[in-house]
This record gives sequence, structure tokens and C-alpha cells, in this order.
Amino acid sequence: MTEDRFDAIVVGAGPSGNAAAYTMAKSGLKVLQLERGEYPGSKNVQGAILYADAVEKVIPDFREDAPLERHVIEQRLWMMNEASHTGIHYRSDDFNEERPNRYTIIRAQFDKWFSRKVREAGAVVLCETTVTELVRGGRGEVIGVRTDRDGGCVLADVVVLADGVNGLVGQRAGLRTELEPDTVALAVKEMHFLPREVIDARFNLKGDEGAVIEAMGTVTDGMVGTAFLYTNRESISVGIGCLVSDFAQSQTTPYQLLERFKRHPSIGPLLAGSEVKEYAAHLIPEGGYKAVPEICGDGWVVVGDSGHFVNAIHREGSNLAMTTGRIAGETVARLKRSGAACTRANLAEYRASLDASFVMKDLRKYKDVPRFLDRTRQVFGLYPHLINQASQTWFRVDGVDKRTKEREILASFRKSRSLGGLIGDAIKLARAWR
Repeated sequence: MTEDRFDAIVVGAGPSGNAAAYTMAKSGLKVLQLERGEYPGSKNVQGAILYADAVEKVIPDFREDAPLERHVIEQRLWMMNEASHTGIHYRSDDFNEERPNRYTIIRAQFDKWFSRKVREAGAVVLCETTVTELVRGGRGEVIGVRTDRDGGCVLADVVVLADGVNGLVGQRAGLRTELEPDTVALAVKEMHFLPREVIDARFNLKGDEGAVIEAMGTVTDGMVGTAFLYTNRESISVGIGCLVSDFAQSQTTPYQLLERFKRHPSIGPLLAGSEVKEYAAHLIPEGGYKAVPEICGDGWVVVGDSGHFVNAIHREGSNLAMTTGRIAGETVARLKRSGAACTRANLAEYRASLDASFVMKDLRKYKDVPRFLDRTRQVFGLYPHLINQASQTWFRVDGVDKRTKEREILASFRKSRSLGGLIGDAIKLARAWR
């Protein structure tokens, strides 16, 4: 391990860590980035959504050489029961724009590309290096890290913790508590390979167009969670995730949920004939605003999943990760240019900038939704049944007049749950949503 002193050390080489390291290195800072994986992206589950706006603010010309799969032109949101789905569907040719808004990516490929950009910006990147603890000064401030390498103590003015949802470095240092099982989801994902022309035909796509399906309902067996399907060029990413606390109480395994989702009549035909080449599981922070830990102190800041910066309602993570990493990097760069120390008081500028950004505004907006979903489990069982049953009653043409059908639908809702209960849940959701 080098014995030089750095302006900043970044722990982790995911989207948030890369954004922070790139931003600081591009500003002329001496940056060391440490990654415990064999290479950046080696620990990541394949297949993800990339939000262009967040990347552009870090690397404006990323489209020139970034490994992008498809740009998303279609979004489907499904409410599923065992045999059917009811949903909304938005597709627009406007998304076939010169600078598309969203892309599907293969994380391992994208993270390696991003890491190369970090190196080109001047940062030192060391892989297969685990940070074992933070090093503190006489006043308790963080002054560097200790690693598993020989002579593995390295010093810096600030340490950026981008070490993922577990945040083990911060936990060991007492900067944050252990994960609560009701604030984190366990997601499993597979990559299903198909010829490009087959994917195009099944999803009505052409060129580099892509589609996304996000689903909820009985597919999670009453647990709080969602399922998803993303189209890549020659593969389909399919997965499902639920709260760890629910898995702990249930006899259902993540793999069983995924298998059931893949066999659903609405999903099975989309995957038919595919070859599965990858299966993996990972944790996703889903506690929202109320689960965000302390994110800065004397000599340290927290970014990305380590800070619970995930908008679970809209399934957004990479954009929050890169935005928090960029803002942290910009904050440190400004402090270094002004000659100010990276103290808790000065790094509070990072939190202030986040509060003014979409990151904290969106998390704050939905701060009560996780609690609503935990207390209103009928969203994942009863209501999907009622909605799909109502849809079938309404669209089935069988000689029954429409007024009678309306009465049948209303009666099914009343029988399953009182009208007052339905209205009450709707009001609670509206309040939590606002």
C-alpha cells in the first residue's frame, strides 16, 4: 500500500464511489479509490436502469463510449394476481430522442467503463483491497483508513464511504447502526439470454429501443416488494425483491418467488426459450427518508446505498447514487480550493446541497409510504385480486348489462372489505404519497 497522503480516499467503486472519485480527481485533487472486488462491478448483479441526467452531470459526453444496452421508450406498471394483470402502459416515440433519458445497462460493463474514466481523471484505483477500519486522529476525527494489505494504513483529509448498503466500514467505526430488516430488501435476479430479434418481436421494439415492466401484487406472496423485467440487447433481466423482515417471517424463499413470477402467464411467454446464464442476490436499502443515517462528520461523508439513498417507490437508485457522489465530490473540492478543513461543520454543506436537490426532496415526499405499505398488506394480496376480478367482469361480454356488472364489481369490493375500509386506505395512501 502506498504511504503517500491523499486529499481524499473513496471506499467503493460502484456508481456513487465512481462519481465522487471522478469529480474530485477532475478538480485536481489527489484521490485514492479502494475496491474490495476483483474489478469494479465484479460484485454487482447484471442488468440495471441508468438515468442519463445524473450521469451527464458527472460526464457530459458519456454517450460517446459508455457501454449502453437499450434506451427505454416504454414503461409498464402491472398489478398482478395469479392468472392475470391489470396495468398502465406508457410508450412514446418522443423517447427516441438524440439524447435518450433512460438506458438499460449491464452493471459489470458499465462500472468497469466508469472506473476507467476515474483513472483517466487522475485517481489511483486499487482493487482487491478491503478497508478494515477507519483511522482516527487525536480529536476523534477520521484521518484515513487501514486495509488488509501489508503496510495498509493510508491517510487523507477526508474519507468518502461508498461501500454499499451494508456500510460495514461505517458500522465498525460506530458511524451508523446495523441494518434494520424492515428497511432493506433482498432482491434476486436472473439474466435470460435470447436473440436480439426475438426480444424485439416480443416487446415490439426496433433498433436500440427498450422496455421496462415493474409489477406488484400477489407475486410477492403478501410480502412488501416488487418484481421487474428489463430488456437488454440480447438478454432480459428479471427479478423480484421483498423486505428482509418479511422473508424472515415467511416460509417462502426468494428463489421460489422468482420461479413463480417467471411462470406467471403474463411473464412466461416473454422468457420462453431463453437461456439462463446468471443468478445472483443482493440487498437494496428501502427504508427511505427515515432510514438515512448521519451522512457527514469530521473527516468523512457517506454516499449512495451506504446512506440509504434509494427511492424505492419509483425504483430509482443509480441516479441518487451518482448524484450524492457528485455532490460530495464537489463539496470536498470546494473546501480544498478554499483551504478549509473537512470538519463536520464544513462538510455540512454536503447535506445542505443534498437537501436542495431532488434526492432529499423525493425521499422526504415519500417518507411515510414504507410505513403505509407495511401496515396495509392488502395492497399485495386482496386489492390485486379485486382489481383483476373487476377488470375481467367489466371486459367479459356475456349478455349481462353494464349496470349489473357495475353492481357486481361494487358488491365484490364490499364483500371483501367494507367501503369505509377501502376509502380509508385510499386516504392513507394519498396522505403518505403527498
